[in-house]
Amino acid sequence: MIYVAFSMICLIFGTTFLAIKWGIDAGLTPFFGGGLRFFLAGLILFCFMVWRGKASLSLLLRKEMLLTGLGLTFGTFGSLYWAEQYIASGIAAALTATGPLMILILQTCILHQKSKVSSFVGCTIGFAGVVILLLPALTTNQGGFLWIVACATVLMGEVFYAGGTLYLKQVMPRFQNVSPVALNAVQMMYGGAGILTVSLCTEDIHLNVLLQPHAIYSLIYLIVIGSMVAHTLYYWLVVKTTPLFPSTWLYISPIIAIGLGMVIYNEPISWNMLVGVLIIITGLVLVNASALRQLFTRTRSIAS
Repeated sequence: MIYVAFSMICLIFGTTFLAIKWGIDAGLTPFFGGGLRFFLAGLILFCFMVWRGKASLSLLLRKEMLLTGLGLTFGTFGSLYWAEQYIASGIAAALTATGPLMILILQTCILHQKSKVSSFVGCTIGFAGVVILLLPALTTNQGGFLWIVACATVLMGEVFYAGGTLYLKQVMPRFQNVSPVALNAVQMMYGGAGILTVSLCTEDIHLNVLLQPHAIYSLIYLIVIGSMVAHTLYYWLVVKTTPLFPSTWLYISPIIAIGLGMVIYNEPISWNMLVGVLIIITGLVLVNASALRQLFTRTRSIAS
């Protein structure tokens, strides 16, 4: 069951990048679509947890949830949704895989935590992969100015992700008796509300776009499958295995996203994209090398 759930997470997260692109191209403005997705997904999950007696309304008043939502949802996905107007879903997926590298940088530069040499080597290799991924377009200006800004925006969103992750790790001891699913639901509500606020201030929203089949299908898929199902499975795996094991979806989902973008959306694939993605994944493996060795030993014993 553990490996079935993990496979579902990899597949679902790998498809969400294309689903986002699909919704934007169907007429959903990025901030409105992203904000609506996360606010509704969080609201439905939170109401369900309250109904089951596993969450309290007082959780909505905790500032920790607001700050976590600003990092993990508002900054991370607000950036991603905006950027996918201008870049292919496969490139967006590859750039989001730099999240663990950003965590290492923040841990070292801000929290002054010592890391192994292999982690720094992995971080260097990972960012070399980003350079290889983007360099041809940067040197020839194939994508244009907005393409460059969009790529940089996704990377900046991963800085938000890293900050939100480290902050959540710090405050989690305060919520030992609270379901992780409820915590995730509340932070999605706050993050989604923040993205919707940006939408109201910056976008010309036409609600009739929700009547367009592709737009509503994209939104429903991202709310139900991409947010509610995938995140519930993610936290179930955190409880059943280790916090690291579910996060290894980052090694697999970018490849799925690139393949789907090529097959379904006719997104071009170049040699530098494939090489860049493989180098980024190699860097991620090196960053977590020691933890991964312990992980696979423990996961094998749990699964058996």
